[in-house]
Order: sequence, then C-alpha cells, then structure tokens
Amino acid sequence: MLTKSPSISTQTNLFHSELISQLDTKDPLIQLANTVDWSIFDDAFAKHYSKDNGRPSKPIRLMVGLLLLKQLENLSDERVVLQFKRNPYYQYFCGHSNYIPNVPCNATELVHFRKRIGTQGFNLIFKMSVVLHAKAA
Repeated sequence: MLTKSPSISTQTNLFHSELISQLDTKDPLIQLANTVDWSIFDDAFAKHYSKDNGRPSKPIRLMVGLLLLKQLENLSDERVVLQFKRNPYYQYFCGHSNYIPNVPCNATELVHFRKRIGTQGFNLIFKMSVVLHAKAA
C-alpha cells in the first residue's frame, strides 16, 4: 500500500523544533534537497504500489533519497541506512522535518525497492544522481 511522501511543512511543532531550524541552510545537501523535484519520483513510482491493500510502504521520497545519497556518497545499503540515523542532513534530504533517532528501514528494503521500480525506475534515479553529481562538483 502506497504511503504518501512527507512534505516539508511550515507548521511548527510544540514539543520539537523543526529540523531545518537546527541545520545550516547553506549545506550542499539542504540546497540539493530543495532543488530536486521529488514529485517526479512520486508520479513515476506510484504505479508500482497498491492503493488499498497490503502493508503500508515506506515513502517514495525516503527510498529515493536513500538511493541518491548512496550514489552521491558511495555508500553501501547498510551504511546509508546507518548514516541516516546519525546525520540530520540525510534526514532532511529524505523529507523528514523532525529528527528521527532510529533507522528508517532495514537495508534489505532498498533491494526490494530497486526490484519494485525495475530498470526503468532505477535509470530515472541514476539520471538524477548524475545531475546532482554535476551540481555538487
């Protein structure tokens, strides 16, 4: 079952400060996160999910964000998931507005996501990764 990707909200939280207020907005990952059109991935991959049955999925932005970070930082599946837990910039890049003190998913879920979206979907992510590498350089 498809879970909607979170949108970065401007609504304040009474108990926790927003992640963006604690981060350096000039950081390259923050700037990249704000320039990527995440709706491209939501639109392209929504067809691979059931609308009304099955276990709720991880948000598409989270999974795509992890795969992009994996490519940008040259990390393994296990390492990118662990770094997500440790790095609030990764969390913002993947669409979270508040800090999450645990891993977002099991590393094997990235393998299942790649299988789900197929070669065409992976090529779309790879194409975006190439564009991001050019911007980072």
